[in-house]
Amino acid sequence: MTKAARVHLSKTFPSVYEKLAALSTEVGQVARDNGIEPLLSELVQMRASQITGCAYCLRVHTKKALALGETAERLTVLPAWREAGLYSERERAALALCEAMTLISDGHVSDEVYEAARAVFSEKEFAALSWVIVSINAFNRVAVTSRYLVDPLPAESAGAAHPDSPDNHAEAPATQPAP
Repeated sequence: MTKAARVHLSKTFPSVYEKLAALSTEVGQVARDNGIEPLLSELVQMRASQITGCAYCLRVHTKKALALGETAERLTVLPAWREAGLYSERERAALALCEAMTLISDGHVSDEVYEAARAVFSEKEFAALSWVIVSINAFNRVAVTSRYLVDPLPAESAGAAHPDSPDNHAEAPATQPAP
């Protein structure tokens, strides 16, 4: 990928980005308040970011998942979750919904995917999870379009918390805005 400068959407119209960050904060709260486990939220955000090729968001949500106790094995095989046998029925339904919503032009959200998700998620859980997927897809598109770089972390900061958070997207790193 080229390192040529791109228009940073968040710097060009910071008020719009702040509203997107506020949406993300509210979505995170709605998800927690309505039974979406934090680790499940991180898994779907990682899967959407894998699909869209958003390395920046992958870094953020991998760190968060690990901090929540996710295993390296499950994160490593996440792209092959259907074959892995490591994910619960609830996680599989969420990941299928995430893929369908992220790749919506590939046939929309099929009845099969929708019904599988509704079988394990209440109406409010389904809606909250869907908003998590909508939110991360918005941030993926901002970061990918603006080509947010993922530079190697200095050794002393490798374990430090990332300045980005689904609940605080307004606090971006000094060098580039965070999705």
